[in-house]
Amino acid sequence: MRWNNPRLHTPERRKTWLACAEHRQSLGDFLGARGFLREVTPAEGSPTLDT
Repeated sequence: MRWNNPRLHTPERRKTWLACAEHRQSLGDFLGARGFLREVTPAEGSPTLDT
C-alpha cells in the first residue's frame, strides 16, 4: 500500500506498507479513513493481490 500524509509529505512522496491478504482490507480501511491511501500495488517479487 502506497500512502502519504498530506499534512507532512509533499504530494509526490509515497511511503510503503506491506500487508498480507488477511490484513490488507483493515490496513486499507485505516489509511483510507484518514485520507492517506494513494494506491494499492503488488510488491515486486510477491504474490498478486488476488492471494
